[in-house]
Amino acid sequence: MAGTMLSTARSVAWAAGATATGEAVQDWIYILNPNKDTFDGEPSDKDTVRRLAHKDPELELWLSRRNRMNPGDRLWFFFTSPESEVAAVADVIGEPYEAVPADTRFPYRVDATLLPGPTDALYSNPVGRDDLGLAQVRSVQKVKPGALKILLARAGL
Repeated sequence: MAGTMLSTARSVAWAAGATATGEAVQDWIYILNPNKDTFDGEPSDKDTVRRLAHKDPELELWLSRRNRMNPGDRLWFFFTSPESEVAAVADVIGEPYEAVPADTRFPYRVDATLLPGPTDALYSNPVGRDDLGLAQVRSVQKVKPGALKILLARAGL
């Protein structure tokens, strides 16, 4: 897939979401550390991700384990710094697949498309760690039902 590839991505977490075409949509937190992670050599900060949402929204993201993602699921991008907050969202395009060539640290990939409008809304009014109910950020976190309502509202979804 053409687009941007994330280097040194984190794991993701899920929580049941709304329904689309009769199937349950899952909502995942995708953790980005702008001090470590990059998109094709660019920092993985809010400004870069927002720009990509408008100019090059197709992403190939790295995963440390195969997750049960399906097309139509959502990825909520949690930025660990300078503020700990969700400020972007993408739709999953396909199921996770094995990296070729093999990568022992991040053996899976998943294709996703950033959503420009909802990402703009979250960029302007991000959802902080307190609203998400996250005491600490671990590699895998469930999106809590109360947090999902806030994420959807702030993204205009």
